[in-house]
Amino acid sequence: MLTIQDLSIEIRRADRIVRPVTGVSLEVARGETLGIVGETGSGKSMTGLAVMGMLPAGGSITGGSIRFDGRELTELSATEYRGVRGNEISMVFQDSMTALNPTRRIGEQIAEPLQLHRGASKRAALAAAQEMLALVGIPRPAERMRDFPHQLSGGMRQRVMIAMALICEPRLLIADEPTTALDVTIQAEILELLDGLKGELGMSMLLVTHDMGVVARYADRVGVMYAGRLVETGPTSELFSDTRHRYTHALLASIPTLEQDRGHELFSIPGSPPDPAVQQPGCRFAPRCAAVSASCLEEFPQSSVARHPEHRFSCWNPVDGSVAEIQPRSLPFPAARTETEPKLRVTDLVREHAVSGWAGRGRSVKAVSGVSFEVAAGETFGLVGESGCGKSSLGRMLVALDTPASGTVELDGQVVSGLKPRELASRRTQLQMMFQDSNASLDPKMKIAAILREPFAIQGIGTAAERTDKAVALLDSVGLGPGILERYPYELSGGQRQRIGLARALALEPKVLVADEPVSALDVSIRSQVLNLMRRLQAERGLSSVVISHDLAVVRYLSDRVGVMYLGKLVEVGATEEVYGAPAHPYTAGLLAAIPVADPEAARQPAAERVRGELPSPLDPPSGCRFRTRCPLATEKCATEEPLLDAVTNSHQVACHYPLQRTEFISTRPATRSEVKKP
Repeated sequence: MLTIQDLSIEIRRADRIVRPVTGVSLEVARGETLGIVGETGSGKSMTGLAVMGMLPAGGSITGGSIRFDGRELTELSATEYRGVRGNEISMVFQDSMTALNPTRRIGEQIAEPLQLHRGASKRAALAAAQEMLALVGIPRPAERMRDFPHQLSGGMRQRVMIAMALICEPRLLIADEPTTALDVTIQAEILELLDGLKGELGMSMLLVTHDMGVVARYADRVGVMYAGRLVETGPTSELFSDTRHRYTHALLASIPTLEQDRGHELFSIPGSPPDPAVQQPGCRFAPRCAAVSASCLEEFPQSSVARHPEHRFSCWNPVDGSVAEIQPRSLPFPAARTETEPKLRVTDLVREHAVSGWAGRGRSVKAVSGVSFEVAAGETFGLVGESGCGKSSLGRMLVALDTPASGTVELDGQVVSGLKPRELASRRTQLQMMFQDSNASLDPKMKIAAILREPFAIQGIGTAAERTDKAVALLDSVGLGPGILERYPYELSGGQRQRIGLARALALEPKVLVADEPVSALDVSIRSQVLNLMRRLQAERGLSSVVISHDLAVVRYLSDRVGVMYLGKLVEVGATEEVYGAPAHPYTAGLLAAIPVADPEAARQPAAERVRGELPSPLDPPSGCRFRTRCPLATEKCATEEPLLDAVTNSHQVACHYPLQRTEFISTRPATRSEVKKP
């Protein structure tokens, strides 16, 4: 269906020429899914955009061929390409919010390709759009046709993007990171939907992602890209079981898993990907490779054949091991200090947001509804749950950026949630937050030196020279050198910016650090570096931490205890090993079942029932148990009685009428799971 041969792309900027893709060759057969993986900047998305004829301004194909069903796409005029794009080849973009027109109703946007490419009438196109919305699993499609993009959840917007891409029944679908910003539950639904529709419509698919677990489950073959080159490709099972290229091997070793030994570091790839504007001879992975030789620095290796004839790689010093044989370099962490009294105590915290506008008069979003927990000195407490469950709202209240409607936050026994601004300013040194978007949280007009000196200046600590010395020491603590003090945030990589965010949060030596999705926007290799750094600094400084994330593997690695949130409430709390090893709430079990596994054989085995359906609106949460509308065990009792947190073991609590795990520590309930009758 698609053949790319020796594709090279360059983008001319005012001050330099960037070469994001060099000599890439790949094929996608009819009905096949080819997964393309690699870090940010590897050329994955640019390859897909080249197939679509949508290179950015200044971009051009400088060499090679792109043939679609025997037709040379690089020779098409702009008018001819418009007949292919969206009709025979479609693309699902990474960010559905920016890809959809915010001023047009979604029904019109889905119908438009059918009108342009097939000459359908407006009425016929809208009817087909409604059918497509139903096909992609949108509830009440007739009502949703008149919605605007901002009225839909992230998962529903992504489904709308898929409906728009498939309305003309294309023969090739390019899915560019289609689930990156989505929760694990919605991600699983979207990927299953794409896989099922591919079979129904007889499509081929190019799946672009940095998630090795996704390609293990859904791709027939995999191509691994690094710095603009394809370094390894082959059938999915062969590539995972007989990994040959050092970069592929390192990528697989860097993935946090639920089986990760929490007492040891994650494996991480040293350094960062090269600048695509700087060309170097030899293998571009050489500066980060543990087995570099003279040949690696002189010449890019030719393609070699592995044990399987369709498995090829380009590496001078290939590895010879399976995923199971990967042994990450590890060092034990020092034991964290512990005390008997809790450092942070949260009691019955409530936060509601009034809805603006005439339509929302008198209504409020129930963001957090009566949450209570404690964090001991030196302990890390993890908060997990889907987007919209109230995790970030809770985190902002912990550091007094938001004021609760009721309830208290206590630090060392003193209530900080109701302090006056002047009193709060002095306590802020002890409560700090690491934000999700490091780019947005760093002032783009300030150099790194000024950003790191600012907390000391606000608190009146030290002279100008002493503040600079402290800034240098902070950089050293997060693994960065003083050379970046005079740079601006935009001149740093994502991993470097996240380290700066951590350094600034630690500047005043806080007692409690709240980290909100600290690595969600980072590649797997850079993510491992930041996670290792957080674990090390937490242990060395005896920090109490609250880590907020929808990535369950990240939370398991960082946390001593974990709380699972659903629609503003804690539904399960306990020691990390207990909650992950024996989840008691159906929601927790469903979240764990939806995690993609970077093992093709395990990923394609039947799994436990995962969470399905959309998160209910926090404007009007369900009565009784808020999870009941998505729970396979729900009964009439769940609709009328709200379950309270009850003991599973001495260190494990669950709010469920019919918990999955029961021991002698559980108080007596009216019914056991075996007595539950499904409605």
